[in-house]
Amino acid sequence: MKYKKKAVIFRILFPLLVSASVVICNTHACAYINGQTNSFIPVTSSAVADGEKSPAQTGVSVLAKAAVLIENNSGRILFEKEKDTELVPASITKIMTLLLIFEALHDKKITLEDSVSTSEYAASMGGSQVFLEPGETQTVDTMIKCISIASANDAAVAMAEFISGSESEFVNKMNEKAKELGMLHTSFKNCNGLDDSIESGHYSSAYDVALMSREMMNKYPEISKYSTVWMDEITHSTRKGTKQFGLTNTNKLIRTYDGITGLKTGSTSKAKYCLSATAKRGGISLTAVIMAAPDPKERFAEAAALLDYGFSNCTNYSEKAEDISIKPQKVTNGMKEKIKAEAGRNFSYTLCGNESSDKIERKTMFKKEIKAPVKKGDEIGSIVYTLDGKEIDKIPILASEDIRESGFVDYFYKLLKRLLLA
Repeated sequence: MKYKKKAVIFRILFPLLVSASVVICNTHACAYINGQTNSFIPVTSSAVADGEKSPAQTGVSVLAKAAVLIENNSGRILFEKEKDTELVPASITKIMTLLLIFEALHDKKITLEDSVSTSEYAASMGGSQVFLEPGETQTVDTMIKCISIASANDAAVAMAEFISGSESEFVNKMNEKAKELGMLHTSFKNCNGLDDSIESGHYSSAYDVALMSREMMNKYPEISKYSTVWMDEITHSTRKGTKQFGLTNTNKLIRTYDGITGLKTGSTSKAKYCLSATAKRGGISLTAVIMAAPDPKERFAEAAALLDYGFSNCTNYSEKAEDISIKPQKVTNGMKEKIKAEAGRNFSYTLCGNESSDKIERKTMFKKEIKAPVKKGDEIGSIVYTLDGKEIDKIPILASEDIRESGFVDYFYKLLKRLLLA
């Protein structure tokens, strides 16, 4: 199989770079990250390959109580520290709220232009808010801005009521979605994380936060249009008149980190300082979650360090669908004897540590019998990709043309044609 020149250069130069980094780290024993000094241990090329990694294995020093780094394409864990410990999530709770909002948009249950009315209850929310007044209306688009940029508790409740009729019913959907995503250490009691506590039954873990963040970024990457906005404003139109209200993003990494795509901060006296930071570079998508960091600057520095670690140890390998050659396949009972086929989508895989693209293999498999009629876009087989013998992806093979089923008259003409050509 062909592989990119970049992958070849990477495998040749990476051991040299690692050796150099070992010398540097042994000499200086630290690295300067985002304006702070964090102790480092040399990182080897195999540091990511075996699954969950501790700080000692990666060389990343994390003071936060819990942290995790995952690769969003496969969901693999590249780093973990107390990843399943149940902690207070604060406003990163709103990742699930946003996920359900975008799910409702995708299912066309709501639109961005829909008008959302603020109830007395929603307007009564304290903490981080945009000061929506009872009876005030804003579009869904504006409410998403308020939640994503300003972490507005009042806007989150207003949207929960708009989608489900009540916050409690919306929270039921949040918990159902958590189970669906395999979030084993999560329980939601509200949609915004305000005044939550483990005792009340509102908690999550670093890994669970990463799971819902990955779902958001993989399925609804358009969230980045909101989560990467540094400053914006909304217009309050109430009985008191019209006035502008400024929004400022609470995620400082969107101004400093290359490739940042989001996602959400959270902080209360109980939760300390939390962050789910997502970033993408060169086809590599990562999520770093920090929970219960001692101060706000530390959460950003540690998230950046984890993302740096992931990008330095991973590379992307991909094949475009149009570059994958698939031979025409035999069709029974059809007007044509063979059907043209194509790959249903591109192939993309993130290689980490000592994984090599030259060990990726693909196998093409078709249905035992492809029987007419066949419509363009029908699935007639699959391409299975493996790495070191383990399946890493399966891409559908689709018919690229229509083939009509042969009738009695068609068979008669086919027979006649053969006789005449004999």
